Amino acid sequence: MSDGVVIQSIIQMVRDHYQTQDFIPLHAPVFRGNEKEFVTETIESTFVSSVGSFVDRFEQDMAQYTGSPRAVAVVNGTAALHLALKLAGVQQNDLVITQPLTFVATCNAIHYCGADPVFIDIDRHTLGLSPTAMETWLESEAFIDDQGYCRHRDSNRIIRACVPMHTFGHPADLHGLILVCQKWHLALVEDAAESLGSLYHGRHTGTFGLLGTLSFNGNKIITTGGGGMLLAGEEIGARAKHLSTTAKLPHAYEYEHDEVGYNYRLPNLNAALGCAQLLQLNEFIEEKRQLAAYYQDFFHTTNYSFISEPEGCRSNYWLNAIICPDPEARNHLLETTNNKNVMTRPVWKLMHQLNIYNTCLRGDLSNSEFISERLVNLPSSIKN
Repeated sequence: MSDGVVIQSIIQMVRDHYQTQDFIPLHAPVFRGNEKEFVTETIESTFVSSVGSFVDRFEQDMAQYTGSPRAVAVVNGTAALHLALKLAGVQQNDLVITQPLTFVATCNAIHYCGADPVFIDIDRHTLGLSPTAMETWLESEAFIDDQGYCRHRDSNRIIRACVPMHTFGHPADLHGLILVCQKWHLALVEDAAESLGSLYHGRHTGTFGLLGTLSFNGNKIITTGGGGMLLAGEEIGARAKHLSTTAKLPHAYEYEHDEVGYNYRLPNLNAALGCAQLLQLNEFIEEKRQLAAYYQDFFHTTNYSFISEPEGCRSNYWLNAIICPDPEARNHLLETTNNKNVMTRPVWKLMHQLNIYNTCLRGDLSNSEFISERLVNLPSSIKN
């Protein structure tokens, strides 16, 4: 089939699934559980801001769901990652390894700490940070000093941490990344904003590193409207909670703050929505995996490659993605589908191609550039 015929078939296939001729968004939230009941309960309690029972419940339920010793709710995923990096010890003038194929918030959080990202290539089969590419770059560009710090050879700057992202819900190669981080004395901070419910060899993403972060933006698999979460051990989790609540010491009425903290608290109103959504997460994942199987079956007979979960992993398939045969086919698909009111999107512009980060250190980024020129995200909403 010609590209034009395939694209028309894609549009029809998507419309058949959603059973509509109206506009089809890329990813819309679904509210079919206790959302109204829980939010109404919050309003009636008058505890709609940063104190309330639903905040505690959301944290406890999320810790139980992910298997993390501690979960700390914050105002959004970017705040979660900023706080996680601070707790990982990232300081002014440090370097932090991450991938160029990510949402800009990953790099912004690094920048908030006064540090700079170092861009290392991805693996094509995971779309996540490549441990092989990371090891190659470190062997060439870094050394361990007498105090045990990993430093960049030319600038002598400390390379403090590594932030892989689990792209579109597909787990990165965590086993390989952990080994490289241990060898080079780097803190592993997982950007699991997109991978709530995804498992790496049976264990939840976001629970392998020193800290992990989640996002509950309106376009995520569950939403609190805006919101995020840190996953951590008990001790560092307690410190995260303290810093995220303006570092205020407990007291019946006095205001005492023992260090510079952050007003990153998640409002109770948002947490109520999150509690209701979390109760439905397993159903959402099952339905999203069914949609992924539907797409995979369709693209099996075309020259477009569907991005499947890595071996040994369970992906939440937050956003379904295909690799087009070439950049021209990608552009044709994007233009035609959006003109026909079927929303598709390219992957984010690579971070090293943005003016704000184009002077940052980087390795060979061939895989990232290949994917960037060919990837398209397809409608991935759960049917209401």
